[in-house]
This record gives sequence, structure tokens and C-alpha cells, in this order.
Amino acid sequence: MPRKTKLEEKKKRRSTAARTPRPKPKVEFTIDAIDYKNVALLKQYVTDNGRVLPRKYTGLPAPFQRKLSIAIKRARQMLLMK
Repeated sequence: MPRKTKLEEKKKRRSTAARTPRPKPKVEFTIDAIDYKNVALLKQYVTDNGRVLPRKYTGLPAPFQRKLSIAIKRARQMLLMK
């Protein structure tokens, strides 16, 4: 027996409505505040196990997240953080 195709359902999947843009994250600090010596700020973006939280959870812009991860790694090397 031939397989029944659902052409009508496939056509309905695509919506013509435009996506709403993602809201801009609100950051209370400047990019200069991200420093390996600012341990109190860095600890907010690290889990209890010591893993860096991803951008999905932090809500930081990409340049902030990149600088944050570098600062956390430097702080770990200097033994300021675990």
C-alpha cells in the first residue's frame, strides 16, 4: 500500500508572520568592569561546580561573554577563583 502523504500539513508549517526580534539584554555594568580582579562579579557567572554559564543563561552580549570567559580563566590561573 502506498504511503499517505500529508501535503496540506507541510504547507501549513511555514508561517508568513514575521518573527519578533529578541529583546536586547540589559547590562548594569560596562565592558571595562569585566576584569580578572573583580571576583565578585565573575562569581555571578560561574556555577557551583566552576563552569562558566553560557550566553543563553547569562543574557550577555557576545563581546561581554567573550571577555567574561577570558577573565574567569585568568582569575583561575591566578588562584583568585576555583
